[in-house]
Amino acid sequence: MAKKSFPLSKVYGLLEPGPVVLMTTAGKERANIMTLSWHTMMEFEPPLVGCVISNRNPSFDILKATRECVINIPTLELAEKVVGCGNTSGRNVDKFKEFCLTPVATSRVKAPIIDECHASLECKVVDTKLVTQYNFFILEVLKAWIDPSMKHPRTIHHLGKGAFMVDGETIKLPSKMK
Repeated sequence: MAKKSFPLSKVYGLLEPGPVVLMTTAGKERANIMTLSWHTMMEFEPPLVGCVISNRNPSFDILKATRECVINIPTLELAEKVVGCGNTSGRNVDKFKEFCLTPVATSRVKAPIIDECHASLECKVVDTKLVTQYNFFILEVLKAWIDPSMKHPRTIHHLGKGAFMVDGETIKLPSKMK
């Protein structure tokens, strides 16, 4: 195979970190939703998730102040609403109303679950050492929720500049992990 040079600006699409999620936070005025694709699992138990949030995003300030959020995992059926939330600022718009999404109270944090999402993870910020330099928050998942009626949820994965890949076939291979 003859490889060729690849633009650095497109590396993100090669290493996309996982499904696009909708992060909810609860500020003084109202709850907000932000579309997030820069996240990564960091530990199994307790589950730790690292995420990068632009300091220009209203959710950055809310998360920094409240130190809690919910990571909601949407499926392909919500793709247009996910993109809509990502292209709309929560400063002036109630995204729950604008995109007809249902907020549901949680048990461990003040931010709501999005009822239409396949799964939701209630989180608290446990480390902010990299926030000043990289806008990188480390979250601990306190409680996880899943909709058991969704048998084969298909998530979407951001490849950059409006391109998405849809989660596909699942395969099982031998593993020594228990």
